[in-house]
Amino acid sequence: MERGGGGGFRGRGRGRGRGNDGGGGGRGDPGGYGRGTGGRSGGRGGGGERGRGGHGGGVNVGGPQFHHHHPQPQPPLQQQPQQQQPPNQNPSQQPRPNPWNTPASTRAWGPRAPAPPASPVGSAPNISPDPGTLVPAMQSMAISSQTPSSSSLEKASNHVPVKRPDRGGMIAIRTAKLRANHFNLKFNPESIIMHYDVDVKPEHPAKNGRPVKISKSELAAIRKQLSTDDPSNFPLLSTAYDGEKNIFSAVPLPTGSFKVEVPEEEGTRFSSYIFTIKLAKELQLCKLKEYLSGQLLDIPRNILQSMDLVMKENPTRRMIAFGRNFYPTESHPNDDLGFGVAAFRGFQHGLKLTSQGPTLCLDYSVLAFHKRMSVIEFLQQQIRGFTLNNFQSYRRDVEDVLKGLQVNVTHRRTKQKYLIKGLTDRNAGDITFDAVDIDGQSPPTKVRLLDYFRDKYEEIRYKNIPCLDLGKNGRRNDTPMEFCVLVEGQRYPKEYLGKQAAIMLKNISLPSPRDRQNSIYNMVRSNDGPCGGGIIQNFGFEVNQNMTPVTGRVIGPPELKLGASDGKVVNKVTVDREKCQWNLVGKRVVEGKPIMRWAVLDFSSNDRYNTLDPNQFIPKLIARCNKLGIRMEEPVLYETTSMRPFSSVQMLRQLLENVNEKAKKEGKGYLQLLVCVMANRDPGYKYLKWIAETQIGIVTQCCLSNMANKANDQYLANLALKINAKLGGSNVELIDRLPLLGGAGHVMFVGADVNHPAARNTTSPSIAAVVATVNWPAANRYAARVRPQYHRKEKIINFGDMCLELVQTYERLNKVKPNQIVVFRDGVSEGQFDMVLNEELLDMKMALASIKYYPTITLIVAQKRHHTRLFLENPRDGGSTGNISPGTVVDTTIVHPFEFDFYLCSHYGALGTSKPTHYHVLWDEHRFTSDQLQKLIYDLCFTFARCTKPVSLVPPVYYADLVAYRGRLYFESTEGQSPASVSSASSSSSTHSPLSVSSLDERFCKLHAELENIMFFV
Repeated sequence: MERGGGGGFRGRGRGRGRGNDGGGGGRGDPGGYGRGTGGRSGGRGGGGERGRGGHGGGVNVGGPQFHHHHPQPQPPLQQQPQQQQPPNQNPSQQPRPNPWNTPASTRAWGPRAPAPPASPVGSAPNISPDPGTLVPAMQSMAISSQTPSSSSLEKASNHVPVKRPDRGGMIAIRTAKLRANHFNLKFNPESIIMHYDVDVKPEHPAKNGRPVKISKSELAAIRKQLSTDDPSNFPLLSTAYDGEKNIFSAVPLPTGSFKVEVPEEEGTRFSSYIFTIKLAKELQLCKLKEYLSGQLLDIPRNILQSMDLVMKENPTRRMIAFGRNFYPTESHPNDDLGFGVAAFRGFQHGLKLTSQGPTLCLDYSVLAFHKRMSVIEFLQQQIRGFTLNNFQSYRRDVEDVLKGLQVNVTHRRTKQKYLIKGLTDRNAGDITFDAVDIDGQSPPTKVRLLDYFRDKYEEIRYKNIPCLDLGKNGRRNDTPMEFCVLVEGQRYPKEYLGKQAAIMLKNISLPSPRDRQNSIYNMVRSNDGPCGGGIIQNFGFEVNQNMTPVTGRVIGPPELKLGASDGKVVNKVTVDREKCQWNLVGKRVVEGKPIMRWAVLDFSSNDRYNTLDPNQFIPKLIARCNKLGIRMEEPVLYETTSMRPFSSVQMLRQLLENVNEKAKKEGKGYLQLLVCVMANRDPGYKYLKWIAETQIGIVTQCCLSNMANKANDQYLANLALKINAKLGGSNVELIDRLPLLGGAGHVMFVGADVNHPAARNTTSPSIAAVVATVNWPAANRYAARVRPQYHRKEKIINFGDMCLELVQTYERLNKVKPNQIVVFRDGVSEGQFDMVLNEELLDMKMALASIKYYPTITLIVAQKRHHTRLFLENPRDGGSTGNISPGTVVDTTIVHPFEFDFYLCSHYGALGTSKPTHYHVLWDEHRFTSDQLQKLIYDLCFTFARCTKPVSLVPPVYYADLVAYRGRLYFESTEGQSPASVSSASSSSSTHSPLSVSSLDERFCKLHAELENIMFFV
């Protein structure tokens, strides 16, 4: 549902949390991931998504070389990939030329930045590409004489991220002393960590001969038992286990195969296992020291993986591990949310490589979990009015709340977890089963469950209620409820919480900066935390338990222009000093798009409580738009209906088509805008957007009737801003040109993101979105392209073709191609930088070279899912909430030892603790200085179309996220639809490009030709 005038971010999926933006409404700050370390996470508790291996070990000193890196082919979703022809290209033409083999004279190089100062001592040389030498070097493919004779050159076919061009920025209106939640980790460079491969199998193979999958909890119990049996050879406190195939040890371990007998109460499926361990590698920590000092080009990911796992070992043993986060086994009494649910305060942490060496980065995290309690007690708390005496009246409710939960049993000693499949058909007192003689001497006999429990365990008290069905693999397991207890650590979906509980959880999740800082200190110093238990000390690690002091620079906000109330003079706007906000009182938008043909579709007319008052809402909306300089005529049509069409795609499509045709007759032309007033939020919202934006080609603006009836000025202003942006108007612009790019011809900003399906979804495609600016120098209007992806694959498979389409759109609108392109990529961890740099960027360059077009390109990754937080040493240096000021930049101490990255907090933190965005430059042909790039990004954050304040994330990325999410809604709308109904989506659209997915998958997200070059998604 669109947030017409709502304040604040709304989180969506993938751990996205609450943001601090407010204003016109936006997307939530993503929840945490940072550094990926090889095949494991470096922290999304404390670090990133699973890493995909290293950056490659290439070096591009002197004339940088971009050898082609050929990605491994992905298995197709439904058919083999087709080679896509760029628009306007004859299929018979030759394949695309190599973009690096083009004469340098044909390239449109931008102005160079001033020469940067000398790099800090110990940092790696700056290998940012020099436009003057790039292409000739590509032609010769020769390594410069400056290239070090290092063994690291074995992987020279891959590029690595550019190096920092200077010692950090210098420009600031003021500075602030800060503390970062990075805790310096000291290690002994002479130490060696032993890496062992582990293989565990049951001693006796399964009868069917199939391999047995052993769960992580079983593997942990087996490993623990091995250490218990032989503590001198397998010291538990000197090893770290990932719960699967890897053990890292501070001391040598015996290798070979060992028989492990596990007690019955541990709950493993077998009583004895064969534990095979062999040495994989000796990890020398001196390699990490060499990398930090610039002597080694390849990041030693296996060492980081081992150190990160060691830091997780103690909380893994003592706390609830959920994803990559850790939570205590018991909640605080004040955090009870009612209904058998509580908020648990935990943490997420990971290892970061910084200019001061490795640091432990730990942040606060909160989740709602089911409390550990008996099933019967849980039902009494969860279901209002439930008692055992009237069980049958609540049977359906009981099944709904219990199905899918895990329980332990109390009538026998075992840690085994059982999944609740449902309830038994009969009550406990009526259940019988066949008892089989193990020796086979006697035939099966009927036994009552009551008698069985009385003889073997204890009397069943509640005979007149069903048992829980805990059966598995076709075997019955009927267990009385009174002997079942909910397993700890089962997440309770926050959308199921009541209103008061949801507010309470939100407040606990958004502590003030001071409270968050204290919580982090407590967790770092806890016996259950990463530094407790004596494990890291046995590996020779020492963590400074004080936060890292850093200096933050506050960049000044840009000057903005709006239209004046007389409609002629351009108003120069100075933003609020503390919040960097501006208001629209007595001001107009820069360019208001006239709205001559629009209609209102009122879905609330049959609702008893939330019926729209059109005589209140419509005149006020028209007046507010006109006051803002957006000329709005009376609607050509006001149509009433109920919410019922949202339940049927066909019914909704017919309704929208009828309204469109009727309005066309009334208004002598197709609608520019359809305002849809809904009585409440409805899942059918996605059908409305899919039909309107892919089939009919109408810009829609949705709002709720209760908010429309209130029609307060701020709400209507936010609606007007969104409508104007959707129709191609300009709400606010920067007065000054953007840094470095000001006088260098046209510039295009590109944003790219991939939206993945929910964790339990194993089939749906991921959705890739690319957006790009289509105007200059305002750079505030965007066109979008959206495509399906392979399931949960982060690489954008047709990134180059999408960028090429957008460049051609830019040329069609401006009669010129952009000379320079700045790309912002969202959603990738550091383990995926190599893929973005050596696959996606190359694909983009090759696509542009296919039309003999060679702009200069800068590629920047924007990361919100990291764990770094910044706290003021003196609260008076920030705002009234205790947060750091908008425009605060940190580019020393806690940043990469020599690569070009920085943290920028561009928004005002009204709630909780502000989270800065981490920007990491991978490729830079414009040779930005730190000051220039930081100012460029901060200024862009003021151009977001739907609110009057700077946002937390650079707009190209923000918009790409909105478009990718819209693509997800499109796909969900087509699930269960017939191919014929989906194919009509492109009936009036322009010809689409072939993809490496089925034609059905292509069509569901093909935008209507009327909308693909406007901001329909804001």
